[in-house]
Amino acid sequence: MTYRQTLRGQTYTFADLVEVLAKATPARSGDELAGCAAESDAERAAAAWVLADLPLTVFLEQMVVPYESDEVTRLIIDTHDREAFAPVSHLTVGGLRDWLLEQVGDPEGPRRLRAVSPGLTPEMVAAVSKLMRNQDLIAVARRVEVISAFRTTIGLPGRLATRLQPNHPTDDPRGIAAGLLDGLLLGCGDAVVGINPATDSPHATATLLRLLDEIRTRFDIPMQSCVLSHVTTTIGLIEEGAPVDLVFQSIAGTEGANRGFGVDLAVLREANEAGRSLGRGTVGDNVMYLETGQGSALSAGAHLGTGGRPVDQQTLETRSYAVARALDPLLVNTVVGFIGPEYLFDGKQIIRAGLEDHFCGKLLGLPMGVDVCYTNHAEADQNDMDTLLSLLGLAGCPFVITVPGADDIMLGYQSLSFHDVLYLREVMGLRAAPEFEAWMQTIGMADDGGRVTPLDPHTSPLRGLAAS
Repeated sequence: MTYRQTLRGQTYTFADLVEVLAKATPARSGDELAGCAAESDAERAAAAWVLADLPLTVFLEQMVVPYESDEVTRLIIDTHDREAFAPVSHLTVGGLRDWLLEQVGDPEGPRRLRAVSPGLTPEMVAAVSKLMRNQDLIAVARRVEVISAFRTTIGLPGRLATRLQPNHPTDDPRGIAAGLLDGLLLGCGDAVVGINPATDSPHATATLLRLLDEIRTRFDIPMQSCVLSHVTTTIGLIEEGAPVDLVFQSIAGTEGANRGFGVDLAVLREANEAGRSLGRGTVGDNVMYLETGQGSALSAGAHLGTGGRPVDQQTLETRSYAVARALDPLLVNTVVGFIGPEYLFDGKQIIRAGLEDHFCGKLLGLPMGVDVCYTNHAEADQNDMDTLLSLLGLAGCPFVITVPGADDIMLGYQSLSFHDVLYLREVMGLRAAPEFEAWMQTIGMADDGGRVTPLDPHTSPLRGLAAS
C-alpha cells in the first residue's frame, strides 16, 4: 500500500509500511548504509506524519518481514495477545504515544503499561518510539516495571544493578579474578558476573564456570555467573554437569540474522529448558541472558523485509525483543555502540539509540539493560557515555555493564567503569539488588541505607580472591 503526505506544496510518497518506518526514523548512519534513510529532514517529517496517523491494527495486517519466510514474524503474530491489545486497539500510532504519556502521571500507569505489554507487537513499539522525544522515552520507560530473578532480583524501583565484566585476552584466571575483585569492592556484580571468553572451547568455558562458582561459594556472594559462550556450547556443558547459572546468546530480529548467530527459536527454547532444569536459582528461575544491538541484521546481510526493501535497524532491533520475550529471561541488554560508527556514527546517535532500545525493551516486558559503550573509531567519548548513563538512570534502567577502567582489554571497546555506577547510585539515590546489598552490608561495604563505601583490597574480607 502506497502512502503520501504533502508538506509545503511537496508530496512525499512511500511505497509501503517498511519505507514509512525507515524514513520516519531519527537519522543514523546504519540506515544510510542500508539505503533506507530519509533524504532530508522534510521527508523524515512527512514520514513521521504518515506514521502518526496509521492505525495500530495495520501492524497486524501488513508484515514488515514476510510471515511465510521468517520465524520471528510468525512468533510475533502467532503469540499476539488480542485481549491485552483491546484497550489500545482503536488507537493510531500517534494516539498510542499520547496514551503512553498519559500513564506517566497516573497512579495506575504502571499497572496499565504492564497489562497492555503482551498486546503490543515490536513493530508497534518501534513505530511509536520514532514519534517520541528523548524526554518521552525516559518518562514512559521510568513507569514500566519489569522484575526478574535468579539469585538476585533485577528491576525493582529505585535499584540499579550491574554486570561485572572482568574479561581477559587470554582467559587468564588470575587476571579475571583481579578484575572481579576490583568490581566487587566497588559494589558491582549484582546483575551478573559475565565473562566473554577468548575462545569458545568447551574446556576453557568449563574452567571459567568452575572458577566463578568457586569464588561465589567461597565468599558466599549472592550473584549469578555466566560465561558468554555459544548457546550450543553451554547446552553441552549443562549435560556434562558444569555449574551453569545463566545461558547466554546473542539474538537478532530476523530468522536470517539469528541463523548467522548459529541459532533458531527451537535451539533457544531448548537452552532455556536446559538451564531451568538445573534449579540453581534461589529467588527465581529466569535463566537466560540475551544480548542485542542495532545493526546486527544489516551486518549479517539479513535486513531485507517485505518487497525486498531494507528494514531500518531500530525496527529490526525491536523485533529481537520478541525473541527475548518468548524466553522469559533474567537479563537482556543492547550493546548499543559496540558494532561501530557504520551503524551509530557519533555520541548523539548512540544516546538516542540507547534510550530507544531501553524504552522499547521495557515496554515489551523485558528486564532491559544497556551496555553504555562505543568503539574507538566512533565520534564519541566518555562524556557522551556519562550523558547516556545519567539519562538511563532517570529512565529507570534495571542494569548496566561495567568493566575495569571502562576499557575492555579483550573486546577492545569502551564501556562504563565501576566508579561510574558509584556516581549514578550516589547522585540519584539508587541501590544495588536487595540480596547483593544485604551481602555488602554483612562485609561492611554498605550502610543501612544501601550507600556503598569501597573497601581496601588488602584488608577486606575478599582479600584472598585474587589468589584464587
